[in-house]
Amino acid sequence: MPLVAGFDSSTQSCKLVIRDAETGALVRSGRAAHPDGTEVDPAAWWAALEAAVAQAGGLADVAAVSVAGQQHGMVCLDASGEVVRPALLWNDTRSAGAAADLIEEAGGGEAGGRFWADAVGVVPVASFTATKLRWLARHEPANADRVAAVCLPHDWLTWRLAGAPGLDALRTDRSDASGTGYWSPATGEYRFDLLERAFGRRLEVPVVLGPTQTAGALDPAALAAGGGPGGALLGPGAGDNAAAAFGVGARPGDVVVSIGTSGTVFSVADAPTADPTGTVAGFADVTGRYLPLVCTLNAARVLDAAATMLGVDLDTLSDLALSAPPGADGLVMVPYLEGERTPNRPSATGSVHGLTLRTSTPAHLARAAVEGMLCALADGLDALTAQGCRAERVILVGGGARSAAVRRIAPQVFGRPVVVPPPGEYVADGAARQAAWLALGGQAAPDWSPAGTQEYAADGVAAVRERYAAARDRVLDRPA
Repeated sequence: MPLVAGFDSSTQSCKLVIRDAETGALVRSGRAAHPDGTEVDPAAWWAALEAAVAQAGGLADVAAVSVAGQQHGMVCLDASGEVVRPALLWNDTRSAGAAADLIEEAGGGEAGGRFWADAVGVVPVASFTATKLRWLARHEPANADRVAAVCLPHDWLTWRLAGAPGLDALRTDRSDASGTGYWSPATGEYRFDLLERAFGRRLEVPVVLGPTQTAGALDPAALAAGGGPGGALLGPGAGDNAAAAFGVGARPGDVVVSIGTSGTVFSVADAPTADPTGTVAGFADVTGRYLPLVCTLNAARVLDAAATMLGVDLDTLSDLALSAPPGADGLVMVPYLEGERTPNRPSATGSVHGLTLRTSTPAHLARAAVEGMLCALADGLDALTAQGCRAERVILVGGGARSAAVRRIAPQVFGRPVVVPPPGEYVADGAARQAAWLALGGQAAPDWSPAGTQEYAADGVAAVRERYAAARDRVLDRPA
């Protein structure tokens, strides 16, 4: 049976899984850490990729390889293909002013948001590549003058695996291109006018591939060790959220809720979205469909903070939460501990409402923390359905999904059945499944249904959402 490899080059690390193309069975794996920071020399990503390959025993026996990675970053290359400056990552916020300027230049306010949403499905924020290009042009003109091409982290790694054959060989996929701010999921075309508006001139950009097109072949000389004879097909790759959706087998009508350091809520949709408020980012997925997405800043860290306040571990926090009644007898936590992105309250603080003698117990606070985190994510789900997305069931993934309290309380808050796959590297798995799609001839994606998925159902408790909504805007901002 052919083997395939999938990489997840995330903000924190590079993970590699090698799986059987037909069954999805895991054969071996590897991982290596990335450096901290919001700007990183891409050479560090390459070193981690090589280390993960070495740990996994090489790629000599794989038929296809695909790379998924963190979205939105800016990798700038000069005419000879050399990196111009360290890459700015999605979480580098120095381009926030540039994002505001791009909206203002398009008419400002609602008109500016509508312009961008209609053009490319997203409204500029500091995460998106277009805003980082504007920042570079204005703040580092000498570096900007050297830039010949711009690509994304996964594009650059795929290009390196192909042997870095030239700027015209850069390739990307729909999902990652849709997070740049200058490619339209609705039309499938670059908006070079918006790229020029952001940077001041046109640049070389990767060709956007369809789901089963190849980005070339693995160069046997690309990897220091373990590359084998080369010739393995290179998949289009993907942005991390799109790869995760593919890895868990999400289909139209599914909403994936990922509870990591931050939270993401995204659905597989048959039609593109265009939200002028910017709450819903209108991304594409890896299958030819669309992946509208909402992001929150506060997710699993809310559980960590509550456990720290109570002086307990996360398992004990879960037990405490489940010992309190739904709604925590009126105690509500609004979990804007790091400000918030959705809603856009960057200076907001967290707050607790309904504190009485009765609710002044560890169990009530634990329950309020879990419900507050889930209510914030449920607001994201509401934003998706307001854009016409179907939400028939919720697929719960990420570190926060390991909490028994989160799994059991989620259907009460979301008002929908919840399924929880076993813990896994679903971004890397999605990349590997894409590679298998190529290796098996591209007719249909293999069905790799995760084994051991658990299902949770419960009646929705409307009072939980209602009390949270009443408290949501009654928060204080940090002092200036």
